Amino acid sequence: MTSWFRRTSDRAQEQLGPQEDPKDKPEALLASMFELAHTVNSNAGKLPAEGVVVARRVLDVVREVIETSSDRELDIRAIVAVRGMLEDYLPTTLRAYLAIDPSVVDQPRPSGRTPSQSFIEQLDVLWASAMDLLDAARAHDADALLSQGSFLRTKFSGSDLDL
Repeated sequence: MTSWFRRTSDRAQEQLGPQEDPKDKPEALLASMFELAHTVNSNAGKLPAEGVVVARRVLDVVREVIETSSDRELDIRAIVAVRGMLEDYLPTTLRAYLAIDPSVVDQPRPSGRTPSQSFIEQLDVLWASAMDLLDAARAHDADALLSQGSFLRTKFSGSDLDL
């Protein structure tokens, strides 16, 4: 008998479609962003000054991407990229640097770069990626506006079929 109820529940779920993850909502993304900003600020004394600045730039750009949702719902690709930056890429970069013994962060490694230099390079890559994401979000908005303009012209201008 439970299998009958399970099938009914499965059918109801299919009709509802996929469940939206609450972490994908702009409010949740902003909360994650502010929490990560707090982490950066609270560790500012342990991070290179330039690293703090670049990490905050990354977060500022991510905030701008999230705020594009005030005009239009965030694209799933934007959500995935933002969550990746907030939940994985930036926190992992920060944790990896903070785990290094402070006495060696400015000593060159076999690559010739110091851990501090590598940290800042990684943050620069994240910042460039965040800027690319913001550009894509803005371009998508611009494309949507152009599409709306084309629709309005077609809908409300005289048609070639008018007699």
